[in-house]
Amino acid sequence: QVGLAESGGGLVQAGGSLRLACAASGRGFSSAGMGWFRQAPGKEREFLASISRSGGRTFYADSVKDRFTISRDSAKNTVYLQMNSLKPEDTAVYYCAADSTAPTEDYISRRKYEYDSWGQGTQVTVSS
Repeated sequence: QVGLAESGGGLVQAGGSLRLACAASGRGFSSAGMGWFRQAPGKEREFLASISRSGGRTFYADSVKDRFTISRDSAKNTVYLQMNSLKPEDTAVYYCAADSTAPTEDYISRRKYEYDSWGQGTQVTVSS
């Protein structure tokens, strides 16, 4: 498993931008598919975006496609989520996750059960 710690959350006005970072500790980062999820009060944890081990493939939920961008920096053992054009409905706790069993460099992990390591989450609040 990989240790994960998110940062970069906060309060932003609608239409604004934030960049979340997720720092990974341990040896597993380079061999893990990475993803971002969020959970709003009273709702289930929602998949947002994933990036393959190689960084060459990404996948997004329809709700954030064209507004959010996932990326990873292997030298820094960090995955990012750039969030633009934020809306009040984006308000949630955001989590990064690692899939240490991703079978290939270009595999995209899309489901919660595929991820075996989770960060503690960072709050994002978008005001109207």
